[in-house]
Amino acid sequence: MATVKLIEYEDASPEVRAVYDDIMRTRQIDWINNFWKSLANDPKSLKRTWETLKEIMAPGALDPLVKEMIYIAVSTTNNCEYCIHSHTAAARAKGMSEEMLMELMAVIGMANETNRQVIGFQVPVDDVFKVES
Repeated sequence: MATVKLIEYEDASPEVRAVYDDIMRTRQIDWINNFWKSLANDPKSLKRTWETLKEIMAPGALDPLVKEMIYIAVSTTNNCEYCIHSHTAAARAKGMSEEMLMELMAVIGMANETNRQVIGFQVPVDDVFKVES
């Protein structure tokens, strides 16, 4: 159960509806997911988060599928069930195969395992890995 009221389109203020309309137009969908409905309790935060997300997830040096896969990795590590489902669906829509998902999960698991070992052993960083400014 949500800790805040989910703001449905028909109950939204004009300011929130404008963001909802942009989300639907940009994503070419006809519905608003619960993440945005929860953020709508703070219209300024909703708008800021949507504008930033839209900019960051747009095509750039990394293609949108890679960005979704990174989002899956971070969401898995942070144990965010909602984000895992949301971004897995988005990655599949952008062409991620089941084989890619399985390989991604293997990489996520290995990275988390070795990260914890490095942290536990307090391994010093090799000088060759350091970038000189």
